[in-house]
Amino acid sequence: MKKSSKIKRREFLGSAAAASVAFTIVPRYVIGGPGYVAPSDKLTLGYIGCGTQGIREMAPLLAHQSVQIVAVCDPNKYSTNYIDWSMNSIRDTIRKTLGDNSWGENIKGIPGGRDVGQEFVQKYYAKVKNLPNYKGCNSYNDFRELLEKEKDLDAIKIMTPDHLHATIAVASMKKGKHVVTHKPIANRMNEARVTIETAKKTGLSTHLLAWSHRPSLKVIKKMIDDGFIGTLKEIHNWSNRPVWPQWQANPTETVPVPEGFDWQLWLGPVPDRPYHPNYTHAVFRGWYDFGGGSIADMGHYSLFPLFLTLGINSPAVSAEAYGTTTCGFRENVAVSIRNDVAFPLSCIIRFKFTAQGSLPPFDLIWYDGGMKPLTPEELIAEGKSLTAEGMMFVGDKGKIIAGFRGENPTLLPSSKMKDFVPPPAEPEGPSGNDVWINAFLNRTQSPGSFLYTGPVTETILLGAVALRARKRVEYDSVNMKITNDAEANKFLTREYRKGWEM
Repeated sequence: MKKSSKIKRREFLGSAAAASVAFTIVPRYVIGGPGYVAPSDKLTLGYIGCGTQGIREMAPLLAHQSVQIVAVCDPNKYSTNYIDWSMNSIRDTIRKTLGDNSWGENIKGIPGGRDVGQEFVQKYYAKVKNLPNYKGCNSYNDFRELLEKEKDLDAIKIMTPDHLHATIAVASMKKGKHVVTHKPIANRMNEARVTIETAKKTGLSTHLLAWSHRPSLKVIKKMIDDGFIGTLKEIHNWSNRPVWPQWQANPTETVPVPEGFDWQLWLGPVPDRPYHPNYTHAVFRGWYDFGGGSIADMGHYSLFPLFLTLGINSPAVSAEAYGTTTCGFRENVAVSIRNDVAFPLSCIIRFKFTAQGSLPPFDLIWYDGGMKPLTPEELIAEGKSLTAEGMMFVGDKGKIIAGFRGENPTLLPSSKMKDFVPPPAEPEGPSGNDVWINAFLNRTQSPGSFLYTGPVTETILLGAVALRARKRVEYDSVNMKITNDAEANKFLTREYRKGWEM
């Protein structure tokens, strides 16, 4: 880190109160007490995306001793029309973090936007630094302006809709910033490739937030390696997502753009279209243009750690997908609705993998929207059924059943468990935000680095290609090409708005 630049940081910066104190060299532990981190040693962070999940994840970062948020960005200035898990979750998160039970008492609805993000940051630091006039967090609607003006930033956190992840990540790395992003890295194959290649070329530290340390997956690996299910044939993973409305066509009614919302910036690389609230906030995930569907939303959480643990080091070589069909009436006659703009209400995708590492060739089957495998006979015999979300490993001599992310793995039939010797418990290491913060501060790669995401990212994005192509697609990862359907290659990229090409 360039400590010479960090001496200039806001507050330290941002308050006349700091300037009124005579300068004296005092050891940091005397100033700040145990655990104190000098401002010159903090990771300065630009925070892009101040919707509900952005605000929620901002709270623990504000309290983190090694981080200082110095800028926020969102094309929405402020509104109370956000969508969340509960009406008061965001309000209560801010209240608890600030220690102020009156915050937002006059707000009707669910708040978000860059004004909320900036206020949250500045009120928190004003309190903990005892600087009532703290103004050390700038606010931007355009991430490009943020990257141009915020010269002393170390890192960027991306909390935007999926279609902007790659664009912002690449621009940030080209400005020399470490990058942490929510899943997916991109919702197009070519953008994922560019993002990962940029991370390689720049050598910057990166992290995909879907990574997590999951000791239970090593239990599953040992069950497989010890031969308890014979030769692995299939991995099944199912989710109850989507938890948002899933439309069948683009909206046609005209809706005015809300005041303070920059629709063109929100669209980013996607070609222009009229604004509609059905595209924005938590519902963006369902659209091919803006999201990655349920598999990109939840599949990263289960599959990224699984790929790393099992040593799955190349993407699927093919994908075959089946989605919910819908119909409507035209002049009182039933007609099928061909949906080319949004993910289906539910789907099943079968991916095929070649042998790799210690694994033989196998299939990975993804289910969402209430779909899941048929209940195994072994589970029925025990009077049990499959949970709403889960994971199952099928071999030629047995099965493993587990939670959605591999939690609590159990051999089927469960009587086999008496013969299984679990692996030794691992010592606890950094978790949560500490994983990427430590990596960024030390200029190392985190275990969730972009450099390790290629196989899972390309597999997940290939699922969307199969859904859109409506046929089994065969994939050549080396050349990033669909080999059995030239027309399907258009789904590996997008039509770009002028000036936003990658």
